[in-house]
Amino acid sequence: MVPGRVLMWGALALTALMSACGADHVASYGLNVYQSYGPSGYYTHEFDGDEEFYVDLGKKETVWQLPLFSKFRSFDPQGALRNIATAKHNLNILIKRSNNTAAVNQVPEVTVFPKSPVMLGQPNTLICHVDNIFPPVINITWLKNGHSVTEGFSETSFLSKNDHSFLKISYLTFLPSDDDFYDCKVEHWGLDKPLLKHWEPEIPAPMSELTETVVCALGLIVGLVGIVVGTVFIIQGLRSGGPSRHQGSL
Repeated sequence: MVPGRVLMWGALALTALMSACGADHVASYGLNVYQSYGPSGYYTHEFDGDEEFYVDLGKKETVWQLPLFSKFRSFDPQGALRNIATAKHNLNILIKRSNNTAAVNQVPEVTVFPKSPVMLGQPNTLICHVDNIFPPVINITWLKNGHSVTEGFSETSFLSKNDHSFLKISYLTFLPSDDDFYDCKVEHWGLDKPLLKHWEPEIPAPMSELTETVVCALGLIVGLVGIVVGTVFIIQGLRSGGPSRHQGSL
C-alpha cells in the first residue's frame, strides 16, 4: 500500500472480514466509506447494491442519486464525518483482534469505447469502463493528444459487485477529428505504474483517383455484361416459345 494512505471501511470492512472467514452472504444495506486519491475519502449509502446517495466531504453536502429522494429523506453530512471516525476506530479494533492477512490489491480492467458510432464533426462521448477495482482507491483522468483534459468529463461513484470488487465509469464528451487521439489514464494500487488505455477514431482511408476509376470501370463492365446476358436469355426464350404457341393453336 501507498505509505501514509489508510483504506477506511465502514460496513465494507465487515464484509471483507466475513468473506475471508467463509461467509456466503452479507447484508447489502448500509454505509460504505472509501479512501480515495482526494484527502477526504468517499462516503456512500447503498441499498441492495444500488447507491442511494453519497456525501461530498469537501463541500459537506449530500448528493442523492435520484434528486427526487431528497424530498422524502434527508441526511446530515456531518453524520458522515462522525460515521467515518467511528468506522476508523472500529477498523483499528478489528485489525488488532483479527489474524487475517491484508487484502490483495487487484489489477483493474480498463476498456474505452464511444457511446455511439463515430462520425467526424459530430459530438460524441467516450466511455472509460474500469472493472475489477479492489480496493476502491483509484484515479481516472483523460488525455487528449498526450495532454491532460481539464473539462468535459464526469464519472460515476464506486459501483459495488457481488464479488466485493467495484467498477467505475468515466465519461468524456468530445468532437471526433481524424487529427486527435485520446487516452484514459488509470492510477490504482494494483498497478506498478499508471495505465493508459488508448483510443482514436477508425476512419476508412479515402480511395485514390485510380482506385475510384477502376471501381467505376468494373461497375460499368458488370452492368454491360448483365444487359448482354439478359438480352440473350430473352431472345432464347422467344425462340423456344414460338413453336409451342404455334402447336397450341392447332
